Amino acid sequence: MAESMKGLKRSHRCTEVSNENIGETVTLMGWVQKRRNLGSLIFVDLRDRSGLIQLYFDEETIGEEGFKKAASLRAEFVIAVTGFCRNERKCRKYKVRSF
Repeated sequence: MAESMKGLKRSHRCTEVSNENIGETVTLMGWVQKRRNLGSLIFVDLRDRSGLIQLYFDEETIGEEGFKKAASLRAEFVIAVTGFCRNERKCRKYKVRSF
């Protein structure tokens, strides 16, 4: 999958995403800590030197090609993701939806 991250610039570190960023587009970079595939949703814990954030990939939103890329992620892959931030109250974590 060796794609370039050239041209992407990190907007926040994982632990810098807060309530102030809800609804904003953010770009994060880091290592995949864990991936969970729930069929039409894939959850990824992204880690950088500041900590962890949970990402989720929705096939309806990112399309088949993007979803296949998310499904191929493994622990310790280095990734960059751009998406919008929302607060998932029941999980009490910030999530970035990829697009």
